[in-house]
Amino acid sequence: MTNYSTLPPNLIPDDGSPPWMNKGDNAWQLTAATLVGLQSVPGLVVLYGSIVKKKWAVNSAFMALYAFAAVLVCWVGWGYHLSFGDQMIPFWGRPNVALSEKYLLQKAFLGMFPNATMVFFQFVFAAITLILIAGALLGRMNFHAWMLFVPLWLTFSYTIGAYSIWCPTGFLSLLGVIDYSGGYVIHLSSGIAGFTAAYWVGPRITADRERFPPNNILLMLAGAGLLWMGWTGFNGGDPYVASIDASLAVLNTHVCAATSLLTWLFLDIIFFGKPSVIGAVQGMITGLVCITPAAGVVQGWAAILMGLLSGSIPWYTMMVLHKKIKFLKMVDDTMAVFHTHAIAGSLGGILTGFFAVPKLNRIFYGGEGDENGIHLNYIGLAYGIQMGQFQRGLRQMWVQLVGILFVIVVNITTTSIICFIISKIVPLRMSEEDLVTGDDAAHGEEAYALWGDGEKFDSSRHGNSVFEMEESRKPRGAHAEA
Repeated sequence: MTNYSTLPPNLIPDDGSPPWMNKGDNAWQLTAATLVGLQSVPGLVVLYGSIVKKKWAVNSAFMALYAFAAVLVCWVGWGYHLSFGDQMIPFWGRPNVALSEKYLLQKAFLGMFPNATMVFFQFVFAAITLILIAGALLGRMNFHAWMLFVPLWLTFSYTIGAYSIWCPTGFLSLLGVIDYSGGYVIHLSSGIAGFTAAYWVGPRITADRERFPPNNILLMLAGAGLLWMGWTGFNGGDPYVASIDASLAVLNTHVCAATSLLTWLFLDIIFFGKPSVIGAVQGMITGLVCITPAAGVVQGWAAILMGLLSGSIPWYTMMVLHKKIKFLKMVDDTMAVFHTHAIAGSLGGILTGFFAVPKLNRIFYGGEGDENGIHLNYIGLAYGIQMGQFQRGLRQMWVQLVGILFVIVVNITTTSIICFIISKIVPLRMSEEDLVTGDDAAHGEEAYALWGDGEKFDSSRHGNSVFEMEESRKPRGAHAEA
């Protein structure tokens, strides 16, 4: 850490900021981190709580809220250094606490801002990954099992992918995998892990699988809107600098998302006759996921093509293939994260290897280049063919596929082991009786009471105030306080 006592007075900033810090970059990085945090809280909390049946609204929203809080504690305790610390093995950092003042005020491993900013920025990415996994498990996972799953999966799965691909010393980073902002580390991981966990937890009860209508579509759209707008920070923050590359990444993100939404919408109209609001949200998500590994390293026209593909290929796998493949039908993936995140994330990774622009890669990655500023290591296949560098372009495609395979294998393995261990401690799945009841059985609370929908307000158990509701939860009988 800088020793200000040795600096000339004219070099010491009035606010005590170190000379290496760029205040504009630091301000943007904190803003981007906040935008990503808002995608989870309240974005996905609202989206999950409103897209499920009324009886699961509280449980679904609370799974997201709990994950956000639990990940932060684990992240500063050991997760950050496992993901970005000193190398322990080629795919894992050395665990350590990231809370000491001396460490937090030092310069981050990339960017002109302190570690405190980087720790927070990387935390919101880790948190949203766990929350996306929750989407596959809504409507039946035992909340106590979820409480154990979050820290275990963060520790033994997320950190491996983050270190391998994003840390400068990770083996896939050194190999040359392009994952601009988390198509692999976040979306492919969460899609595979969510699908795997859904297999081990088991399906919802038959009544819920057959009919699972949203309890509030307008509120669902509000959550989806927060998710979409928050992606400005998701992809715009990953250059770690307020640069032209960040601006390009933001524009490409929204262009791809809009194109994907419209593509999905038109396919729904053509094949099913009606424009589905839920379908439009799914198309929005697949577009955002697909562009994420490529956001700042492709041209705008490529972002549009990626939107067309992300709005059609996941639509086909979800609406057609899913109904034909027995194994896919057997696994109850509540929010279809396998299609919206695993398929869309893999698609984005492959298309990145094809469309990545060498000049833009040089801006993002730095490093060696020729006299025209062309990066010598990161060349998309399309540009490799154009430039007579076919072998380099083909290598980039191969590297992208290796990254996909690694993430899939790691997440199937670690998620399965974690679910097995948890099942020996607490049941992964709620009891059949509790599955029929929902929120009231899981938490003793309900989202809201609607008169006239068959619900009756039990004043003996739930009062009109928070105080009265807490009073109703006090122990009864001989062991109750006098």
